[in-house]
Amino acid sequence: MATFPAYPTHPGPPGGAPPAGAPRRPHWWQRWGCLPARAQPRVWGRVRYGALATLLALSGLVILALVRQQTGTEGFLVGLGLAVLPVPLLLAAFRWLDRVEPGPWRNLLFAFAWGACAAALIAIVANSFATRWIATATADPSSADTLGATVIAPIVEESAKATAVLLVFLFRRRDFTGIVDGVVIAGVTATGFAFTENILYLGTAFGTDQLSGERGLASVTAATFFVRVVMAPFAHPLFTVFTGIGFGIAALSAERRRLRRVLPPPAGLLLAMGMHAVWNGSSSFGEYGFFAVYGAFMVPAFGLLTFLVIWTRQRELRTVRAELPAYAVAGWLTPPEPHVLGSMRARRLARRYAAHHFGRAAARSVARYEACATSLAFLRHRGRGGRAGADFVVRERELLHELWRRREVARPSLAYAARVTAPAVPVPPPWPAYGPSGGYGFGYGYVPVQPSPRDGRPYPGPTVPGPAYGPHRP
Repeated sequence: MATFPAYPTHPGPPGGAPPAGAPRRPHWWQRWGCLPARAQPRVWGRVRYGALATLLALSGLVILALVRQQTGTEGFLVGLGLAVLPVPLLLAAFRWLDRVEPGPWRNLLFAFAWGACAAALIAIVANSFATRWIATATADPSSADTLGATVIAPIVEESAKATAVLLVFLFRRRDFTGIVDGVVIAGVTATGFAFTENILYLGTAFGTDQLSGERGLASVTAATFFVRVVMAPFAHPLFTVFTGIGFGIAALSAERRRLRRVLPPPAGLLLAMGMHAVWNGSSSFGEYGFFAVYGAFMVPAFGLLTFLVIWTRQRELRTVRAELPAYAVAGWLTPPEPHVLGSMRARRLARRYAAHHFGRAAARSVARYEACATSLAFLRHRGRGGRAGADFVVRERELLHELWRRREVARPSLAYAARVTAPAVPVPPPWPAYGPSGGYGFGYGYVPVQPSPRDGRPYPGPTVPGPAYGPHRP
C-alpha cells in the first residue's frame, strides 16, 4: 500500500522560501545531449515549438489555397465574414467552463489552430480521395456521396480532431487533469474545424447564388447560414466533446486501473463518430428528417452535456473548498482563503479589487495565485485517490512556491473578497437583560466593556446580543 505524503510544514518567516523538492529525473536529451544541461530543455523546447508552428502554418496556407480555389476570392471573403460570427461566442463559453483551473492560452491556441488548419486539411484531402475512390469502384456517384458523408466523413474528421486532444493529453499532461480540460480542448479544436468548414460551405453557397441569381432569404447562402451558424453552431463541438470526456476520464483514473485509462478515449471517439454520422445522414431520412434529428437528438444531447459539464465545474469548486483548509492549518494559506478560492464570485471580486487598487499586474498575479491554489487542491485530491504521479512532491512544492511568492500581493485582495462574500452569521433573538432597577428588560447591541472586579482590567463583552449586567452589578 502506497503511503500518502503529509502536508508540507510552514516555510517559516515571511522572508523564507519553501524548501526545494526532489530533483527531477533528467530527460534522455539531457543525459545524452551535447548541450549544457541548463540549455538543453530550452533549446529542445524551441525546436519542438518551431516544428509545430511550421506544420500548422503550412497546413493553414494549403487549406487557404484549397478553400479559395473552390469558392473563389469573393466567395471566400463572404464565407469568412459569416463563419467568424459564432467563433467568439463558442470560445467564450469554453473559456468560461475553464475558469476554475484555467489552462494556458497556448494550449487553446494550439487546439484552435489544429482544428482550423491541420484537421481541416486532413478532412478535405481524405474525404475527397475516399469519395472519388468509392465512386470509381461502384460507378455510382450519388451513393458514393451519401456513403462519404455518413461513414467516411465522421471517421476522418473526428479522428483528425481527436489528434489534438491526444497531443495535449500526452505532452501537456499537467494541464490535462480532468473532464473539464478534455471538454475545453476538444471543444476549441472542433470550433476551429467548424470555422474552416463553414467558410467552405458558405463560400460555395455564395458562388451558387451568384450563378443562379438568387438573393435575400431565398438564397442558398441564407439557408446555409441559418442551418450551420444559427441553428447548429455547436454541432462539431458537441461531437468532439465526447472524445474529450473520454480522455478526461482517463486522466482521472489511477494508474493501476488500466482499463479505465485505456477504454474511455476510444469509446468517446466512437460515440463522437456515431453522433456525427447520424447528423450527416439526417438529410436522407425524409423531408423532415433534419428537423426530427435536431429536435429529438441534437438538442437533448446538447442540454445533457451542458448540465454534465456545469455539474463537473461545481464539483471542482467543492474539491477546492474541501482540500485547501488543510494547507491553511499548515500555515500556507490564511483561514478565509479556502472559502474565497472555492467561489467564482469571490475570486472575481479579488481580481477586481487588485486591479482597482494595485493595477493590472497585481490582478494577473492574483489570478495566477488562484490558479495555483486550485491546481494544488486538485493535485492533493488526485493523490488522495491514488492518481498522483511520481512527481507529486515536486509538483506540490512548485505550486506552494508560486503561492508563497505572490502572497503579499494576493492576500489583501482575497481578504477583501472574504469580507464581502463571507456567509452571514444568524443573530439570535434578544436576550433578557438586567435593567438599572433590577427588573428584567430586553437589551440590544454590544455590551460595553466593564472593569473586572478582581484586577481592574477590562474584559471584552460578547459579540452578539446577550445578557447585559447594569451598573448595580456587585
